[in-house]
Amino acid sequence: MAKIKIDSNLLVRMKKATETAGYSSVEEFVTHIIEKELAKYETEQANEKVADQLRGLGYIQ
Repeated sequence: MAKIKIDSNLLVRMKKATETAGYSSVEEFVTHIIEKELAKYETEQANEKVADQLRGLGYIQ
């Protein structure tokens, strides 16, 4: 497992959010947040690819 450095103030905030949201650990909380953000990014990329393909076919401009 890779390790990253996180500012101590941010870590305190993450621990509070973890407890409040009911996650079992900070790692689980952070993993969930990163997966959500990656999904947004990947969806945007997929949408751009589809739009490029539709432009190439002349369906949109």
